[in-house]
Amino acid sequence: LQWYLKLKSWWATNYVSDWWEEYVYLRGRGPLMVNSNYYAMDLLYITPTHIQAARAGNTIHAILQYRRKLDREEIKPIRLLGSTIPLCSAQWERMFNTSRIPGEESDTIQHVRDSRHLVVFHRGRYFKVWLYHDGRLLRPRELEQQMQRVLDDPSEPQPGEERLAALTAGDRVPWAKCRQAHFARGKNKQSLDAVEKAAFFVTLDETEQGYRQEDPVTSMDSYAKSLLHGRCYDRWFDKSFTFIVFKNGKIGLNAEHSWADAPIVGHLWEYVMSTDCFQLGYTEDGHCKGDINQNIPAPTRLQWDIPEACQEVIQASLGSADVLANDVDFHSFPFDSFGKGLIKKCRTSPDAFVQLALQLAHYKNWDTCWPRLEAALPRRPPQDMGKFCLTYEASMTRLFREGRTETVRSCTRESCSFVLAMAAPDQTVEQRLKLFKLASEKHQHLYRLAMTGSGIDRHLFCLYVVSKYLAVDSPFLKEVLSEPWRLSTSQTPQQQVELFDLERNPQYVSSGGGFGPVADDGYGVSYILVGENLINFHISSKFSCPETDSHRFGQHLKEAMRDIITLFSFSPNSCPNSKK
Repeated sequence: LQWYLKLKSWWATNYVSDWWEEYVYLRGRGPLMVNSNYYAMDLLYITPTHIQAARAGNTIHAILQYRRKLDREEIKPIRLLGSTIPLCSAQWERMFNTSRIPGEESDTIQHVRDSRHLVVFHRGRYFKVWLYHDGRLLRPRELEQQMQRVLDDPSEPQPGEERLAALTAGDRVPWAKCRQAHFARGKNKQSLDAVEKAAFFVTLDETEQGYRQEDPVTSMDSYAKSLLHGRCYDRWFDKSFTFIVFKNGKIGLNAEHSWADAPIVGHLWEYVMSTDCFQLGYTEDGHCKGDINQNIPAPTRLQWDIPEACQEVIQASLGSADVLANDVDFHSFPFDSFGKGLIKKCRTSPDAFVQLALQLAHYKNWDTCWPRLEAALPRRPPQDMGKFCLTYEASMTRLFREGRTETVRSCTRESCSFVLAMAAPDQTVEQRLKLFKLASEKHQHLYRLAMTGSGIDRHLFCLYVVSKYLAVDSPFLKEVLSEPWRLSTSQTPQQQVELFDLERNPQYVSSGGGFGPVADDGYGVSYILVGENLINFHISSKFSCPETDSHRFGQHLKEAMRDIITLFSFSPNSCPNSKK
């Protein structure tokens, strides 16, 4: 099997990435919503304006500025180790003017070279908004004007229009068949083309979201779920990304996963938030700066003729999507007891620190849920089945052309030994510290291997693809690739720290982003280390699994973080700006 991969490597720019995109993403027939897509949040504590149309005007303009920089190749490549090694940015090419097209056996990615319009969804209606006037890009105040015209439009949705996007939220085969039967000609084709060939999709959401100090838990959980799935019909999940502006001025992003990984979207998002706050700004009354222009044509409604047969498919897709969305147990929270500043004083990798805390939290989580399961299960599962699980951490492989990700298997013998030592009352602090350092060093070693092309999982995946093509039965490959990742984790790195001066503006911190659970009986955990003193966590699981509970896991994660930092004779309050 390896011979075929070597042969492929001679003519392919990357022998992994095209198969990874095709077989992991585009051939998946289940819903993209929750199972595949991911989201990015606004600033945690700051909302520059509470006027919905104004926030949309500035941020849409910032997004389009970023697109222009991409088109002109003005964005400097991100470099590793200061300025030594440039990271591959091939995924950026499909960020804009891109949509995933459903097929019965496999989807495709449609990318047009340029798009001069947006499609905006509000209150069940679709509007086409041109981005240029008199040969120039609309200014922020003009975009605010266009968004306000959409908000003020009193028209009602056409039959079948309001919940149309539920087709993109459900299974792929019904959507592919429905698209071929009802959207291949006439006004439906014209309107669908407008959506799929738009620069990106915008939702002017009717709800208010974001962190509320008086109710931090519920508000952040609601915000995360809204960005991940919304009402299942108010995001176009096939677009490269849907930009969401809430009624109270908060913003967010929902990204389709096949075309790119989270760091690519994160780079855009950092630029948008910093440009909005520190460059464009707002007037004292909260509007975009500049003047309106009544000569700009108003947004136009997209026209649909959706027959009853198509409406039945829409309703069926919405029903299955609702079941999936309602099953998502999400917990998003800022951890401000300490951050990477204090962790670095321990002379360890902040990422390794968090990964070991996740292992300890998962162990605590099982011990807590066992009494509730004891009556239902014949016996307590053995240690290697109940207390530890196969753990996935995403590592970028952008040192290589068209590189995407590799897996770091962060549940190791060393991490298990450390966790067991933390649980054993007879272990001393010195013994636990020694095991922590061994586990941390092992994790860093595995991460370096993954990042530099010496990981194992993507190679095993490619061997499996070859084996299926050659009809070679491989029990080993079949077994190793069917093992579930019950703990799937990812760090969202800050890439442009120079855009945010957190010493002068400590409140301008990012909330990061997250994703749904990978396994029905597991957790999805995303985290972002913001500045020196804050870590934002996003934890997902499913209500239907009796063994998981995102809020319980979050509590154990906080405890695990504090338990580990005390090994180094630091208290959680050692962080100079900690709030707890």
